[in-house]
Amino acid sequence: MKIAIYPGTFDPITYGHIDVIRKSLNVFDKIIVATTDNVNKSYHFSIEDRLRIIHNSLFKDLKLSKSKIKVISFDNLTIDLCKKFKAYTIIRGLRAVSDFEYEFQLAGMNKKLNSKIETMFLMSDVENQIISSKFVKEIANLGGNIERFVTRSTVKMLKDKI
Repeated sequence: MKIAIYPGTFDPITYGHIDVIRKSLNVFDKIIVATTDNVNKSYHFSIEDRLRIIHNSLFKDLKLSKSKIKVISFDNLTIDLCKKFKAYTIIRGLRAVSDFEYEFQLAGMNKKLNSKIETMFLMSDVENQIISSKFVKEIANLGGNIERFVTRSTVKMLKDKI
């Protein structure tokens, strides 16, 4: 079974992230969507809320297969997560050229830490490439319509949080 890890903060998960998950499912038998608390970031949602948002978006709103996607939290290195799940690929989404430099360096560090791990970069569809969790939160905080960027349950969670 080919398993890949898709790590991220997903604060909150957007249609851009979901595009990457769907494309990953065309290549891998199982995707582990893993969210974490990065000490260098501040979060709108707690890790428990992010897990709930991801779960509701993927399984309740979009009815994706629970047998092909596992949603977890983690607090260690992504390469350690790969080892735990016997995954040899890390999935990373790219939106713009500005994402590439950071992602390239991250992939290189992961490769140095474990030479068996490969990073696969995927882009979301054109209409979702501009979406970022940061912009979604900002639009929601200012009372804008975010329904084109996130699933129905995420819209509700954001509105409830504001």
